[in-house]
Amino acid sequence: MLTQFSGGEGRHTLKDYIDIPGVYPVGRLDRDSEGLLLLTDDGALAHRLTDPRFAHPRTYWVQVEGTPDGEALGRLAAGVEIQGIRTRPATAVAIAEPDLPERPVPIRVRKSIPASWIALTLTEGRNRQVRRMTAAVGYATLRLVRVAIGALTLGDLAPGRWRYLGERELRLITSKPGRSHIGRF
Repeated sequence: MLTQFSGGEGRHTLKDYIDIPGVYPVGRLDRDSEGLLLLTDDGALAHRLTDPRFAHPRTYWVQVEGTPDGEALGRLAAGVEIQGIRTRPATAVAIAEPDLPERPVPIRVRKSIPASWIALTLTEGRNRQVRRMTAAVGYATLRLVRVAIGALTLGDLAPGRWRYLGERELRLITSKPGRSHIGRF
């Protein structure tokens, strides 16, 4: 689905799942990605969470084709060049396969090449950045799940569902009240 409220041209958008006027997504997930999406009516909060100057962390679980070694993880952490620009330093660690729901569209599987998982935390959000970063170190991204935006985590929220943020969660990201929600798409 598209993580926007309009322009689907035959594809699902957020309006198919969320019936709350006046909220907008903070950042995007490309159509091949899944996971946590913050929705809010607080423009200042959205700006603070998406503007690269604020270096707000976002964590992704990334299934890659192959098994990245320490050198590849170190290059991801140090920053790699994509589209002629070096990415900011990140955190990149190998992780065990997470317990995730099946994808509605299965990923590509090649029996002769193993797949593995890494956790990658970025403080910038360029278009298809994670996919381009893993490709730059020689590992194609097969599945990409955003699991955290700052201190907010996906938890056990089911795909296609959303909920209001609790008071404690709101305090983690803002000091003023507003309508903020998280969803999994």
